[in-house]
Amino acid sequence: MAAPPERTLQDLNGVWSMNKSLSDDYDRILQMQGVSWFLRKAISYATITLTINQYIDDTAEKYTHFDIHQVATGGVGGTTERRTLDYTFREHQDKIFGKVKGKSRWIKLKDVDDDDFLKTGFDDMEGEHVQAWAESIDNGWTANQTWGFEEVDGKRHYVRHVVVRKGDDWKLARLVYDYKGPLEKKSDANEDLAYGE
Repeated sequence: MAAPPERTLQDLNGVWSMNKSLSDDYDRILQMQGVSWFLRKAISYATITLTINQYIDDTAEKYTHFDIHQVATGGVGGTTERRTLDYTFREHQDKIFGKVKGKSRWIKLKDVDDDDFLKTGFDDMEGEHVQAWAESIDNGWTANQTWGFEEVDGKRHYVRHVVVRKGDDWKLARLVYDYKGPLEKKSDANEDLAYGE
């Protein structure tokens, strides 16, 4: 389903599902990140869903937070990322990627210091976007993402542009997400934290 106009980077609250037919193939990225063939195969068949809770904290800086619970069907499992847009590294033991550290921030696309792929194609080229950076502590890769909205196949979608590098090798992918609906009531489930305190 297309993203409704009220869903913007200032309000990503809701449930989003990766549209694999509109997204670029990312198996080669997972391979570069050291994900096994067996797990990559499972991911290729899985439905990947993000439940995003976005809010601004009550500190003087008023940082934006994204609590993102990602679930992949087919026994792949899930994880919860708690991103604070203060561009401070936080470490996490990820179930798929191993030990990683990540940081996120608001950024103007013109200020993204990386491949042009990260700063083209979005509906809003002038406003602020989210940049999410991750580094593998054990496997030597980096991943740089920019988030925004694009018209894809005639409909508005939430998208992530991703550049992954390892040594002299690099891969690009655009990940496209369908909007599935608003957030449900919070549960008391204890979730793993990624990039959180």
